Order: sequence, then C-alpha cells, then structure tokens
Amino acid sequence: MGHYIIAHDLGTSGNKATLFTIDGKLVTSCTIPYAVHFFGKNCAEQNPNDWWKAVCEATKTVMREITPTEVVAISFSAQMQGCLLVDKEGLPLRPSLIWADQRAIKQTKHLEREIGFDKMYEMTGHRLSPSYTLEKLMWLKENESEVYQKAYKSLQAKDYILFRLTGRFVTDYSDASGTQALDLEKLQWSDEILEAAGIKKELLPELHSATDIIGKITRAAALETGLCEGTPVVCGGGDGPCAAVGAGCIQENQLFATFGTSAWIGGTTTQKCLDEDKIFFCFAHVIPGHYMPCGTMQAAGSAYAYIRKVMGKNKSYAELNEKIVSSPAGAKGLIFLPYMLGERSPRWNEQTSGAFLGIKMHHEEEDYIRAVIEGVGYNLELILKAYRKYLSVNTLILTGGGAKGDIICQILSDIFNAKLQTPNYVEEATSIAAAMIAGVGVGVYKDFEEVTRFLQLNKEYLPHSENQKVYEKSKKIFDTGYEALKPLFEMFE
Repeated sequence: MGHYIIAHDLGTSGNKATLFTIDGKLVTSCTIPYAVHFFGKNCAEQNPNDWWKAVCEATKTVMREITPTEVVAISFSAQMQGCLLVDKEGLPLRPSLIWADQRAIKQTKHLEREIGFDKMYEMTGHRLSPSYTLEKLMWLKENESEVYQKAYKSLQAKDYILFRLTGRFVTDYSDASGTQALDLEKLQWSDEILEAAGIKKELLPELHSATDIIGKITRAAALETGLCEGTPVVCGGGDGPCAAVGAGCIQENQLFATFGTSAWIGGTTTQKCLDEDKIFFCFAHVIPGHYMPCGTMQAAGSAYAYIRKVMGKNKSYAELNEKIVSSPAGAKGLIFLPYMLGERSPRWNEQTSGAFLGIKMHHEEEDYIRAVIEGVGYNLELILKAYRKYLSVNTLILTGGGAKGDIICQILSDIFNAKLQTPNYVEEATSIAAAMIAGVGVGVYKDFEEVTRFLQLNKEYLPHSENQKVYEKSKKIFDTGYEALKPLFEMFE
C-alpha cells in the first residue's frame, strides 16, 4: 500500500492541494488562486475551467517529491451551494453561480408560496434563501431557458472535478443538503420540493456518502494531473461539514468556529438539529449517520480583504493585525456592519449591505481595521447565542485563516465570552477532513476518530473581562444600528 493521501480544498479564492502521509503528517501543500466575478447587486460567478486547471497544477506540484504510485487515494472538501449546468459530455454551459450569488430573490418567494417557509426548513434543514442551489436553478430556468433546456446535470464545484477525474456525475449527501432539494431525514431528492420548484429531478446527480469510492482516475485525467490511472477517488464533501471534522469537532454537541472568506459556527450531532428561530441550519454530515448544524455569515475574511484593499494598500495581514493592536477594544466607538454580500445567519437579508457607524474625526486607520474584525465577531456572536439556547458553550475550536492572528483570536474570545482553542493546522481543517474522508473510504482509517493522527490543540485564548464590558455596549449599538438601517438597505439598487 502507498503512503500518501492527496486532499483538495476547492475554495472560493483558490484550490489548495495538500499531501499528507497516512499517519497524519502534512508533507506539503500548494494553493492555486482563481478569480470570482462579482457584478450587479449580489451576483457572483466563477469559471469551472479555472477550478480544473487549479486542481491539475496543484496536484502536480505536491507530487514532486513522491512517486505517483504512492498515492492511495484522493478526495475533496469544496465550496457549497453553487450551480453549474453541464451537458451530457460534462461541458459547462455557462459560468457557475457560486454560494455568494443571491440574485434568485423572486424564485425564493415562489417556493415560500408553494411549500411554506416553516415546512421547507423542517424538510431540508435550511430556511428559504437565494443562496441555495435550487433557487439558482429556478432563476436559470426562468432567465436563461436555452441554457437550462440543454443542461444534463447541475453540479457543485467538487462534483465537476469528480466528473473530470472519473467520468461520473455524482454528489454526496452533505453537498446535496446544501441544494435545498434534499429531504434531510430520508436523504433523498424531494419530489415535492422539485415539483413546486418546477425543476426536473433528472438534472440532479446520483447521491452517495462522502466516504464512497466513486471511481478511479481515468487515463485522460492521469495525463492532466500527473496521478496514476486507476488511483481511487473518494467522493468528499462540502466545506462546512468538512470543517467540523478538520477541527476535530466530531463529538456530540461540540462546537467550532471558522474564520475564512466566510465564517461559521457549527458542530456535530447524531440527530437532525433545527432552531426554533431558524438562525442556524442543518446539513447532512460527511460522517455517515450524523448531522452538522451550522450558522454561516457571508463576509468575514472577504470583508477583511476589502478593508486591506482600500485602506491597507500593500500591507500584509500580519501587518494589519499589528495595527489592530494599537486600537483599543471597541475601536473608539466605531462600529462596522459586515454585510458586504447581503447576509445569511443571523439576519437572512439579501438586501443588506456593509456600513461604518459612529465615524468621528479621531478615528484612524487602525480603528477602521479593528472595527471590521469586531463587526464579524458581533455577527458571529449572534449565531452563538442561538446555540446557547440549547447548549452550554464555554469553549470553541477556532480554525481558518483568521485563527493565525493572535489579536483576532483574542477579540473573538472577548466577544464570545468563551475560551477559544486553535489547532496546529488552522488553515488545513477542510484539507484534513478531505484526507480523513479519503482514508476512511479506502480503509486506511477505521473511522473518523482517527482524526487525532492530524490534530493537536496547541493554543488557547481566554476572554478578558475589561474588554467584555466594552463589547457588551458595542453589541447593542451593532444590533440597533442594523435594525435602524434595514429600511434604507432596501432603497439601494
């Protein structure tokens, strides 16, 4: 048997290939970036060929130090809730609408009339929103009917790569549960929902567990990726549920937070977990027989990237983090609403937008930068409050690029009033999950408990009481500010 697993994290800003030994050692990784095309009010698309090129290049790069025959399997974690239409040959018919695209407002309202808001949440684990695949499909059918009629399958990002590698049109239960077309308890495509949406069932791919071996590398894919023909390809899953595994959050009622391009708070349960206020939602897990409750906000790292672009100029994120330290907790009264791409949890308002509140003459660059991070924290804390209605939460595991900054971790600990723990690999959570899925799929690992091969929690942050007092006041302004501006957001085109 070989000694290596290749895990791909097919994200929003790029694809990261990571080479792991089967005993959990990270050997090397390579990230190939690609673009997102933002346009209109809330439109976001990507070129699927960019995904494929990135996967091929990153795969070849991480295999430079090994022999391809030593790779035992390959699998994926990937961005969810996209909509890529392909023909029978698997050729994309148009760019993919990605998770951040929220143009399907009209179609969302149609589903609410046909099925009902509460019933959709109960059946799918998700509240109605333009973020989901089904609503995007409805938009394409109505607005690009010629493309829709030519379509053979609707795929997620990883599903397209699986097709390019194996020739099969499949998805896993976790990604399927992010389409809003899956009956979450039956783990089947819902005829009732699809009929109400007017979407043909044949358009949806074959369902599998994340750990299923769905095929082997074809000769054509071997030539483009450098992998050996016949290498097993394990289905993989959506990045939300994958993040839970990669954070080591595999026990009942354990929670983690991820601060990446978007940000979320999630966990692992053995039962479907729904919220009476519908602030968080629930996916089928990549761990067979489990569920993953999750509350996701749209713009976290992307809001930080925005402020870096317009104010930070050529500064690195490490330099921005140093500037944050020079601004006090509360950013001298400056409040940021991080709703750059509309919002999912907890607002569920696609029409909202970002805003700075309380601007005064004494505010400096560092205050604006700190306010962005604190605004993300305030929004995440509203999601955490929803969990705290059901659980006692005193500790969370933090992953994602944001977890690399000590000041960001401390700000979140203070706002959450909780201990935060960070693992040795803060940006590899979803990659670790993809490696685990691959290993379980081919029998290298007995079960997901073996994630301890990869992870050690090596840092912790405790909340500072003096900062908490400041943040309690700021949270009220943050919430009141949003409510006051809601009517204004609707006036923007």
